[in-house]
Amino acid sequence: MNKLAAYDIIRSPVVTEKSTMASEANQVVFDVAIDANKTDIKAAIEQLFSVKVKAVNTLVRKGKVKRFRGRIGTRNDVKKAIVTLVDGQSIDISTGL
Repeated sequence: MNKLAAYDIIRSPVVTEKSTMASEANQVVFDVAIDANKTDIKAAIEQLFSVKVKAVNTLVRKGKVKRFRGRIGTRNDVKKAIVTLVDGQSIDISTGL
């Protein structure tokens, strides 16, 4: 996998109170492409950040139904990946991708 393909899979880190608490358990949360699978996500994280990944858990957050100027539409679905790193490894997401 080349570096551009890895950047297409990993969209952005998720910085919330819950994801910050997960970092204490050696976990990092990322928004990923909706069609990415766990093996693609693992390979992209290992290539971009030079770390070893222990496990990848994914979830799809469904887009909300919203009303705009009297018409009903839906927001896009978002896929999140919770990446567990091997003990002793870490990713500093504050420096950016």
